[in-house]
Order: sequence, then C-alpha cells, then structure tokens
Amino acid sequence: MANHGKLQTILILCALVLGVAVGEWIFRSQGALPVESGWIFTGNLLLLRPLQMILIPLVVVAVMHGIASIGDPKQLGKLGLLVAGFYLGCMLCAATLGTVLVETIRPGDGLSPELSAQLLATGEGAYQSDATRLATLTANESTGITGAFKGILQQLLPKSPLGEAAAGNTIGVIVFSIFLGLGLAAGGERTARAREVIDGLFQAMLCVIQWILWMMPIGLFCFLVGIVGRVGLGSVAGPVGAYMLTVLLGLAIHGFLILPLLACFFARTNGWSFMWSVRKALFTGFATSSSNATLPVTVRECTGPGGCSPRATNFVIPLGATLNLDGTALYEAVAALFLFQLCGVDLTTSDLVIAVLTATLAAIGAAGIPSAGLVTLVIVVAAVNTSLEGRGVEKIPVSAIGIIIGVDRLLDMARTTINVWGDCVGAKIVTRLLPRET
Repeated sequence: MANHGKLQTILILCALVLGVAVGEWIFRSQGALPVESGWIFTGNLLLLRPLQMILIPLVVVAVMHGIASIGDPKQLGKLGLLVAGFYLGCMLCAATLGTVLVETIRPGDGLSPELSAQLLATGEGAYQSDATRLATLTANESTGITGAFKGILQQLLPKSPLGEAAAGNTIGVIVFSIFLGLGLAAGGERTARAREVIDGLFQAMLCVIQWILWMMPIGLFCFLVGIVGRVGLGSVAGPVGAYMLTVLLGLAIHGFLILPLLACFFARTNGWSFMWSVRKALFTGFATSSSNATLPVTVRECTGPGGCSPRATNFVIPLGATLNLDGTALYEAVAALFLFQLCGVDLTTSDLVIAVLTATLAAIGAAGIPSAGLVTLVIVVAAVNTSLEGRGVEKIPVSAIGIIIGVDRLLDMARTTINVWGDCVGAKIVTRLLPRET
C-alpha cells in the first residue's frame, strides 16, 4: 500500500507539470480553448463525476458512522461547539490576513485613469457575457448576506432530505444523517446490527475511493490542459497579475504557516508532516476546485495515512466541506478590496472591518463547488458599497468583478486546496482533544 501511495503521488505530480506545459503550448500555438473544451469534459468525466457520484452516499454513511460512535449527545454538543469555534476563528484569521496583505501590497494602485477605465470596460464585457453566472451574481447582489443565511437556515431543516440530496445540498443531508446517527446510538442492542452494516458500508466506500484515485492523474492532466489552454499563463501580468500574486501569497502563508502551526499547537503533531500525509486530498482539491467533490478523498486520507479518528473525521470533514472555507474567505477579502483600489476608492478602517466580517460570513454561505467564492464575492462588494453610500461616497459597479473572472479558475484551484487543508487540520485537532472512542 505504501508503494502504491508513492506511485500515485509521482503520477499526480507529473500530471501537474505536464498539464500546465501542454495547456500553455496549446494556448500559444492554437489560441485560447473554448470554455467547454474536450479537455475539460474528459477531466470532468474521469475525476469530478466519479467523486460527485459517491459524495452523498458517503456523507450519509460517514456522518452516521461518526455520530453513532459518539453515543452521548452531550459529547456531540461539546464536539459541535469545538468545531464551530475552530471554523469561525480560522476564517476570520484568513480574511484578516488577506486584508492586511492587499492593503500593504496594494495591487490595484498606481494606474492611470485611462487604464483603469479600460480595465473596467473589459470587466463589464466579461461580466455581461457570462450569462450562466450573471443571473446568480445579480441575485446575490439583491439578497445580500441576510438572504444567504436564510438559505442556509432553510437547508438546516430540509423538507425533503432526498430532495436536498438530489440538488447536491449537503447541509440538509448532514443534519438528517446526524439525527439518524443519534438514533442508532440511542437504540443500544436493538440497533447494533445496523451499526455494523454502516461500518461495513463505510469501509467499502473507502475502497471505491481508492479506485477513483487511480484515475486522478489523467483527470488532473486534462483539467489543467483545458484551464491553462483557455487563459494562458500570460494572464499573470499587470494589476490582475499583482492581484493573483497577493491572493497566492496569502494562501501560502495561511496554508504553509498558520494551519500547520495550529496543528502543532493544538494537535501536538508536526503540521507539515501531516500536510504531506494527506497530500492526495490536497491534490484532489486542487484538481477539482470543489471541496464537496474532494470530500470522499479527504475522509479516506484523514482516517488512513493522516491518522485521524473515524469519529472526528466523519463529523468534522463533511461539515467543513460546506462551512469551513478559509481560502475562500481570504480570497473574497483580497478580491473585493483590490476592485475598490482599482476604482480609486479610499476605504476607511470601518470599511475594512466590514470587508473582513462579510468575507467570513459570505464564505460560510458559499457552496463547496467550483467558483462559488466568485459568486458570493458580490455580497462583500455590496456590503462595502452600502458603507460608502452612507458617507456619500460613490460606489463601484458590481460588474467590476468581470476584471477577475478570466483568472478566477486558477485561483479557485489554489483556494480550494487551502479549504480542504483547513478541514484536515480540524479533524486532526478534534482527534487530539477528543481521543476517546465510544
């Protein structure tokens, strides 16, 4: 098994390098690939769809397995408070870090009025041309953070768990599975057989995930060829390039310094060694740009080479894939403030605080799917615009988001990796603080 793990890692790294190289060669020699190219379709078929296929069944089985092993509802309440505190603290930290970096580096400053107007016009065109995303962006602008949280609360008490599962909304499925898990635990000897079945199903799903992982290098290669071939590495230039580097710097600091230190301090483990042990989950998050789709691999890697307890993993990871999005919170803070800099708007300290808090709350409301952070970014921009209007300052057009739409998928891959990594650290910390299996 160890040799298999090393081989999979080598294949994945080769796929990363070759995918970028081939995608850039196609972009330079043949021009930009269409959005729905054959490369993206193949990557979706070989990696994303198999993971999506197993996602909902795994969430149901894993959460029931974890909750049934907790047994005592008081223990569940303690675990829930611990996880919620960790999630909120990490996302606030990430959003604050992003705000400090973007205000220090200021990637949107120094442009002439003519160049700034040209970029805004380009962004307007990109914003209006993306018809599929435009409707969602416009809806988020009107509903705001209140509307986003109403949607979350409604998902917490679903009318039909099967309907939520069919729609891919994992929050309602998780809540329903928690109740079933508590029922299994409360049943004692009468539900012992059912608990054994759930445990057997969980082990079988881990085997299926291992099979899917063998297709991952091919799927990752195709994804990268399609993405790089569509935008080209040359997009990392000018103010947009500086913005991208600011986001990546923030993600690197949070992912390679803050989260490993949290693992060292709270979980009493080497955070960087732990990162390497769950590398397949991080690679999958990078490839799919979806923490939800990565969830099956994250569960397997945490309970396997990561050394996390199944009880902690099966409760923390499904919740984290939906509610703990450190990378998204950081990205939304940087992206929003970059756009205000680009438009020449000077923000006060209160505006920055609003951006940090709204980016954190909007990240909680972001779905664990590709480019979800870009959609909820509208909420952050609208919140700061409201603050500006209260002082009589002209707000920026939401269509300015179009400036960063072209490079969003590249950043989405990076921030999803940090989202997944934050979930893994949470599972490791809970394993350390609540080690007793019942």
